[in-house]
Amino acid sequence: MPTTRITVNKPLGMKKFVYLASQSPRRRQLLEQLGVAYELLLPEPHEDAEALEVVLPRETPLAYVQRVTQLKLDAALARLQRLGLAAAPVLCSDTTVALGREILGKPADAADAEQILRKLSGHTHRVLTAVALGTADVRVQDVSISRVTFAPMSTPQITAYVATGEPMGKAGAYGVQGRAAAYISHLSGSYSGIMGLPMFETAQLLRQLGWDG
Repeated sequence: MPTTRITVNKPLGMKKFVYLASQSPRRRQLLEQLGVAYELLLPEPHEDAEALEVVLPRETPLAYVQRVTQLKLDAALARLQRLGLAAAPVLCSDTTVALGREILGKPADAADAEQILRKLSGHTHRVLTAVALGTADVRVQDVSISRVTFAPMSTPQITAYVATGEPMGKAGAYGVQGRAAAYISHLSGSYSGIMGLPMFETAQLLRQLGWDG
């Protein structure tokens, strides 16, 4: 699968923690699973985080997820400097679901979630998660690409799943770790990547910056 990686020839002596610039509880859980100490570095009220996720015309899913992740890292590093916090690497990630070249983002409402799930029903789609780790001096990035196949879902099944509220706030309108698992007939790639933070790729990037876990 295609990846983008910037190699750092000399470890940077990574501090004992990283800043996690994500509001996702799933990413926190996965980072804890790796045994990485972190502090949250979340957008401030005046920051328009959603504006970073606007899809550009004719943008491919791979180009999109890489670009958005770098924009998130730009914003987080600027936030770190503005707040005058202690220096440490910043970790950002972005996940997108793609059906062919179509990017299926977070549903705007229940009706949108149902529409997205009807598209995924009975088909195989890709889940692309980009991870970027950086300081003021250096950045490293990688991308995990997985494939997920949904069994056919009836209209009542889709309606019932959306009514749980689980699809909201999730790319592709589902969470692999939740009730949607009942409709996933096959997946290949990184389960943690589908959740939102591919642990193998993340660990590799952390080691490039001196983490010894």
